[in-house]
Amino acid sequence: MANKPNVLLLMTDQQRWDTLGCYGNRVIETPNLDWLASQGTVFTSAYSSTPSCVPARASLITGMNPWNTGILGTGKGQGPMGVGFEHTLPGELAKSGYHTRGIGKMSFHPMRALNGFHHTVLDEFNKVDEQGIGSDFRSWFDRNKTGDYEIFDHGIGPNSWMARPTHAPEFLHPTFWTIKESIEFLNRRDPTKPFFLKVSFSRPHSPYDPPAFYFDLYANKKMPEPHVGEWASMHDVPQDAASPDAWRGGRSAEETRRARAGYYGSIHFIDHQIGRLLQFMTKHKLLRDTIVIFTSDHGDMQGDHNLWRKTYAYEGSAHIPLIVKLPAGMGTPATQRVENPVCLQDIMPTILEAAGTPIPQTVDGRSLLPLMQGECPDWRPYVHGEHSTCYSEEQEMQYLTDGKWKYIWFPRIGSEQLFDLRRDPAELNDLAGSEAHASELLMWRERLIGVLAPRSAGLTDGNRLVCQAGKPPIVSPHYAERTRRSGAML
Repeated sequence: MANKPNVLLLMTDQQRWDTLGCYGNRVIETPNLDWLASQGTVFTSAYSSTPSCVPARASLITGMNPWNTGILGTGKGQGPMGVGFEHTLPGELAKSGYHTRGIGKMSFHPMRALNGFHHTVLDEFNKVDEQGIGSDFRSWFDRNKTGDYEIFDHGIGPNSWMARPTHAPEFLHPTFWTIKESIEFLNRRDPTKPFFLKVSFSRPHSPYDPPAFYFDLYANKKMPEPHVGEWASMHDVPQDAASPDAWRGGRSAEETRRARAGYYGSIHFIDHQIGRLLQFMTKHKLLRDTIVIFTSDHGDMQGDHNLWRKTYAYEGSAHIPLIVKLPAGMGTPATQRVENPVCLQDIMPTILEAAGTPIPQTVDGRSLLPLMQGECPDWRPYVHGEHSTCYSEEQEMQYLTDGKWKYIWFPRIGSEQLFDLRRDPAELNDLAGSEAHASELLMWRERLIGVLAPRSAGLTDGNRLVCQAGKPPIVSPHYAERTRRSGAML
């Protein structure tokens, strides 16, 4: 293309990979995203290397692996995302002449930090900044509400498994607001520059509170049942399940079905609002010159294996959707479905290459464009992921997957799991104790040792994995280094 393409990055919060029609789901309705997939490339083995909000978003915005961002999770020893990154996706695009805007959930700290954007318009749940001022959505909600109610007066918390329709009119829902702000930016942007617009929804992350139309649609459908392997009995803990914000424990079949109805309804509503944005862009002849990427930061277990929320290596938590549609001027991709293992770190170099912008040496990810053209035979053999202690020490994990097999190690309890995703995509059968799969287990364990050994962090002695029970949390030195560079306080 003679001119640089516009870039539209659509990101949902906590959307698992199997909740789109283009990924084979026959219950949910996602016509706009399915159309986008039909015009571009679907990556069937896309994973979040650190499947919770802040660390996943840090990897996306920098193109760096979690160890290099310094953010290994959201638990002990982990600070906020902060600032001080040498290179960010919006920052590099801004240097290259783009007008950049971030709308919705950014998870930055301080909340109003820009991390390379020219401007952000924020929806950060009920968080307030250092001056005690709420996010832009919260202020807009208060100015436009039609009665004496607050954002969360439906009684469901932002990490709950409970679900119900929103108590407020549809136009006051954050999903609607996010697209409203996106369209306003496109109307008011600098027309002499290409744009980079990151549209970051705060849903389908709980609360599962779509407008009544979308909730009722799925409340009256037969919903997929949760996958529960025999090994998952360790997480069927009634005492933990009793919490409205439970991270594990079995709830009743009706409660689980209702949670899934709210979750699916939230995604359906997002899809309709994305359609609203795509219609605007088509009408104003913007879509044909825009690279469009859709993804999520991580998934949501939705009761699978008696687990809720995220931070786990399992498919519901770590496996994410990823769709890339190129502008008309870049031609039709040779490959509509790519099975190679990819991750959030790959989005930054993909966009920069498409924009004709140099990729900084700090970037660990790789451009996806060669894969879309059916090239790149030397692609990585697997993705490495991890998450530090958050809900409980037994939940801390390291994992490897190539989309066909998955190996998980739990450093705090010293146990392993192995799944054959080709035959067992629901991860019902743990093969780690199977003699018939001993060689497979050893191969994956040695691969993880090879990944962790260069860190010299005590996770391995070079020959074996070292259990971390009773030891201090692993903390990447890169977080403190970046914090010192930025002059911020830890």
